[in-house]
Amino acid sequence: MEKEAILKQIEHGLIVSCQALEHEPLYTKEGGIMHLMAKAAAMSGAVGIRANTVRDITQIKEVVDLPVIGIIKKDYPGTPMYITVTMKEVDELVACGVDILAVQGTSALRPDGKTSAEFIREIKAKYPHQLVMADIATDEEAMACAEAGADFVGTTMRGYTPETEGINETDFDFIARLAKNCPAKVIAEGHIHYPEQARKALEAGAFALVVGGAITRPAEITARFTAAIKDMR
Repeated sequence: MEKEAILKQIEHGLIVSCQALEHEPLYTKEGGIMHLMAKAAAMSGAVGIRANTVRDITQIKEVVDLPVIGIIKKDYPGTPMYITVTMKEVDELVACGVDILAVQGTSALRPDGKTSAEFIREIKAKYPHQLVMADIATDEEAMACAEAGADFVGTTMRGYTPETEGINETDFDFIARLAKNCPAKVIAEGHIHYPEQARKALEAGAFALVVGGAITRPAEITARFTAAIKDMR
């Protein structure tokens, strides 16, 4: 899908994150589950899918004709970075045809000592036509990644880094600030649990939004209900 078609497709829409990590009930070694989640999301009006691993992305693209934001999550010693950390993962994602390549854009250094901005410049030099999304947590990270060539900045890591620890709700002021000041398009992601929050994120200026746990993680959804019932007792 060409860039303008992707932008038109996802603008002001809901991208559903379909992921299951190894410790979660919906994970299987063979896959075969996340593409069903993606199909259900597409049937209900999702404008795109965010997915982890080449296996799941490939299976999803076989059944869903929507733009896919692709990532590969992997832990590396010596760094807190874990979302598409090295060029090896980038090469694999580009090869499987992701429409948007997402990388972690926070302030920590990668295993080779590169900053997020340096890594994004390296990606853009190697794959100049590849759309890139940077998962960031702060204004400074967003600006640095955008200036390095990121087409999108996602608020994915807000509340999950040392600098933003304690932020456990959708930061609408942060979204509005980025929408006003950052040259990259803003994708709201993280802590969006209810439809009202999704609408508010778009009203704050987000170009599009990603929702995952509130839609595709039944254990997390169940825990939210059981916690509310427990509090009532």
